[in-house]
Amino acid sequence: MGYWIIRTIFQIMACIPLGLGRFLGKTLGIFISLLPFKRLKVSLDNIQNTLGGSLTGPEASRLNRRVYMHFGQALFELSRIFRMNNKNLDKYIVLEGEDNLTKALAKGKGVFLLSAHIGNWEMITAAVSIRYGRLSAIASTQHSPAVDRLIKTIRTRFGMEVIPKKQGLKMMISAVKRNRIVGILLDLNSKWDQGVFVDFLGRPACTNKSLAVMVLKMDTPVIPAFSIREKDGLYHIYLGEEIKPIRTGDRTMDIEENTALFTRIIEAQVRKNPDQWLWVHRRWKTLPYCPLH
Repeated sequence: MGYWIIRTIFQIMACIPLGLGRFLGKTLGIFISLLPFKRLKVSLDNIQNTLGGSLTGPEASRLNRRVYMHFGQALFELSRIFRMNNKNLDKYIVLEGEDNLTKALAKGKGVFLLSAHIGNWEMITAAVSIRYGRLSAIASTQHSPAVDRLIKTIRTRFGMEVIPKKQGLKMMISAVKRNRIVGILLDLNSKWDQGVFVDFLGRPACTNKSLAVMVLKMDTPVIPAFSIREKDGLYHIYLGEEIKPIRTGDRTMDIEENTALFTRIIEAQVRKNPDQWLWVHRRWKTLPYCPLH
């Protein structure tokens, strides 16, 4: 029942004129940014602890508000996936650098899309699925079964293969062997045993090392892919040039160096578009030391 209620709401949102929907989304974001809830403090703390040297207190608070405005707007824009198709894709999305992805696919080794929780990453899954029809991506299970089902509905609408997190490594390897495109969001906090510590926005961040491990083992091309809302109101999906992996012959060092390389590429996008990144995530939760109690 919960799923159908949420889905109906999303389908109604999809019928609202785009301009009005964006206005309502911004208004929703402003309203949420004024509420006294824990995640608001998390995002503000993250901004201050990373960008505090270049922002005053009021500037950090304004940026935090813009972040919520962005994601409120993105929520309304996400509903458009229910109306999106190959004929009207350019009404919502601009794909840039498709040649980079085409060349990588021509190698026949599959492709890893390196991305992050910036802009509206779900637009990447929709656009790439519509254009190429062979996208796979890892999906974490949401706490709410209704929300989890809705997100899976959105992601599989155009044929995307959803890879459960627990089977991630095995299924990703299988996907690239079938010359599929595998999307990876590499900006989430990782546990000690699953990641390595690399610099991210001036702070050591435990980052999942699986992408570096697979690239070094399988020689699969990595293409950066970021969905950014630009001044024209459309999401521009930037498909960058293939990232050349670092190979020194020292496996441990190569895993760390390539994970750091991938993270620097993400960081550049966050610094360029700070109001579109998911600051509410506890990115630096895993510490590079054991605190004394």
